Amino acid sequence: MPSAQTRAAVHYRVEAADLHAHLYHVTLTIARPAAAQELALPAWIPGSYLVREFAKNLQRLAARQGRQPVALVQLAKDRWRADCQAGQPLVLTYEVCAYDASVRTAWLDAARGFFNATSLCLQVAGQTALPCEIDIVAPKKRAGSALWHCATGLFPLKVDMRGFGRYRAANYDELADCPVEMGAFWSASFNACGVPHRFVVAGAAPSFDGARLLADTRKICEAAIRFWHPRGKPPFQNYLFLLNTVHDGYGGLEHRNSTALICGRRDLPRLGDAKASDGYTQLLGLISHEYFHTWNVKRLRPREFAQYDYTRENYTELLWFFEGFTSYYDDLLLRRAGLIDDATYLKLLAKTCTQVLQTPGRQVQSVAQASFDAWIKYYRQDENTPNATVSYYTKGALVALCLDLALRREGGATLDAVMRALWQRCAGGPMAEADLLAVLQTLTGRDWQGEIAQWVHGTAELPLAELLAAQGVALKAEPPQPAQRLGLRVQENHSVQIKTVLRGSAAERAGFMAGDEWLGLEAAGQAWRLQRLDDLALYAGTARQATALVARDGRLLRLPLDLPAPDASGDTVRLELADAARAQAWLSAG
Repeated sequence: MPSAQTRAAVHYRVEAADLHAHLYHVTLTIARPAAAQELALPAWIPGSYLVREFAKNLQRLAARQGRQPVALVQLAKDRWRADCQAGQPLVLTYEVCAYDASVRTAWLDAARGFFNATSLCLQVAGQTALPCEIDIVAPKKRAGSALWHCATGLFPLKVDMRGFGRYRAANYDELADCPVEMGAFWSASFNACGVPHRFVVAGAAPSFDGARLLADTRKICEAAIRFWHPRGKPPFQNYLFLLNTVHDGYGGLEHRNSTALICGRRDLPRLGDAKASDGYTQLLGLISHEYFHTWNVKRLRPREFAQYDYTRENYTELLWFFEGFTSYYDDLLLRRAGLIDDATYLKLLAKTCTQVLQTPGRQVQSVAQASFDAWIKYYRQDENTPNATVSYYTKGALVALCLDLALRREGGATLDAVMRALWQRCAGGPMAEADLLAVLQTLTGRDWQGEIAQWVHGTAELPLAELLAAQGVALKAEPPQPAQRLGLRVQENHSVQIKTVLRGSAAERAGFMAGDEWLGLEAAGQAWRLQRLDDLALYAGTARQATALVARDGRLLRLPLDLPAPDASGDTVRLELADAARAQAWLSAG
């Protein structure tokens, strides 16, 4: 138990108390509490816009002053009051069950520990702006187990060679913005533009090529730093990548001087394998995305996020800018860093175009509305999501593309220049849509309100083909796959399970429903067992009408289905270089 005489007004001690029970033990010492001191655990974590109710994992909360117990009154699902005396040190103890392997919460088992402070550290009402300290305690060494280390972006006060010990945060926001990784991980460092960077990888297979990951990540970091600061230094003194590799997974969460990432073990670069796999290219794109966020959303951020309220939803219509524009630049910076070629970049961009074009919800919801509704729609997807909403990641990326290409077509400005001017105008801090419009006006001498109103606040189609053609890139239609022709999203595992029926599609007209199991097909006078959608061409032949045999709620149904022609136009596109010289100013330079 730490002494009540701590260096900071608020002090946390986090112990990996029981690895097999997945329990952290937390001791919170408040040097000078208020009378009837209130405490709360955040309900969400910035960067992931969903109320996740972290308090559901908290248990055995108790309080004392000296040797005397202090009564606790629960005021809400995630808020308590300690009926304590003012000014005398208050000590609270509790446990947190950590069984979420994502980047958003906390995890603990015999192989690894990870946590965000939003999942473990109670906020002290009235003292969240004060400096705080946290002691991270190493678990006891077990026979036959590997020695654990600790890594975090927090400022070290007194830590041992393995990284365990005391860290400092300027306030609760900084504490909440520095995840902690523990375990027998791989670790290495590099400098990018003179700034120290560290990469930590947990769970890697023996084939992992760490040197290649480090070299490629360095190129990404240098490209991003030079993007934002052509002749200056980034707004951090060091940076930490925390990558957890698993059998199957993907994702990331940005922080001010670190990021937490997840990828599949197969996606890591492998020793002796010179060719980058699609999975590794995707991982590099994720690294690029989260690193770009260091500027775009962690510092330059929505005005509504100037001060986070951890107790409830924090609404903004600007996620199309902060997530969408970051999604535009993540792969583009891979191209500019020389990690992918033109063909690969255009293939990735075509995939984004296709994803948006195959989402009927783009004609229902604007990307600004999608930003505002992220809390109830993007993070709570269901069978109707593609029909009712659009992703602020993918359509936001295409808005950035259109704006960049429109600026380049007119000459004299680029989106790169806009981003840097926004950084200067807003002093790397909160911004509003009006700031973007003002910068566009300043750099080009004209009003861009019409384009923003149409592309961001409207649901009209984006002028992709026209703007790409002006930059030397042709957008061409590709023959759609069977699921796309029918308007289905499916899972195939010995049968065809219907996950989504798209609005206005042949499948919807036939009466398909999410949850159906498509068992067979009657066509041209014969009946066939259907195990995958590719079998449609085999069994239907040239027939344009068929009957689908479907299982629904224990019943067998026969649905009359009009089969679109194999060459029917769809929403799948590819991008080709039509004028390589004209495209290079965009693809290769700033």
